[in-house]
Amino acid sequence: MMKLFPRRRRARRLDKELGKGLWRQAHDRYVRGLDRYHQVIDGVKDDATYSQLVLIGDELAEQLDTVYELCRRAQISHFSDGLQVPGGATKLHSSLSRAANHLATTAEAAAMVRLGHGELVAVRRRADQVKEALKDASDAAG
Repeated sequence: MMKLFPRRRRARRLDKELGKGLWRQAHDRYVRGLDRYHQVIDGVKDDATYSQLVLIGDELAEQLDTVYELCRRAQISHFSDGLQVPGGATKLHSSLSRAANHLATTAEAAAMVRLGHGELVAVRRRADQVKEALKDASDAAG
């Protein structure tokens, strides 16, 4: 029960700073993808493989502050309380959406590694695509 209140405070803070529309959704999609990635790698048996997947996961988690800041600034400069992309924010939103999609495919690649049907290099390639999409988002944000 003790964790309930900090979670509510955080949700209220996110509502205040990111709104409840498009930019909050973009942030939350990244968070869900990151959570999914960590859930997937939890079952990896090989220590060396697990260590490599954790390092990649840490890199992706480090990007969360960037995603948050991009969404926070976007809510200020391109206010949205719905799911319509405001004029002038198409490239930014598209890049954030691609980052979240690439994060989901990174989790899929990690799941394939976990099952013994994939390669770490595929996970790395997908993670690099996440970072590239976030670079595009940063460039679009100006």
